[in-house]
Amino acid sequence: MIIVQIKDNESVDRALKRFKKKFERTGVLKELRRRTFFQKPSITKRKQREKAVYKQTMYATENY
Repeated sequence: MIIVQIKDNESVDRALKRFKKKFERTGVLKELRRRTFFQKPSITKRKQREKAVYKQTMYATENY
């Protein structure tokens, strides 16, 4: 459960912004989107490998 304490003289918009930031950091929405459909473990591993290769090439070109 996410709790946001509203400080003295703080606007509701500011408190809502802090709530949204905390909610995003928990990763609940990302997890929900991930679980909406089943993905075979082999496909998951393949995507992780592709992502790692992409990151490695980006890092190599950045430091070149």
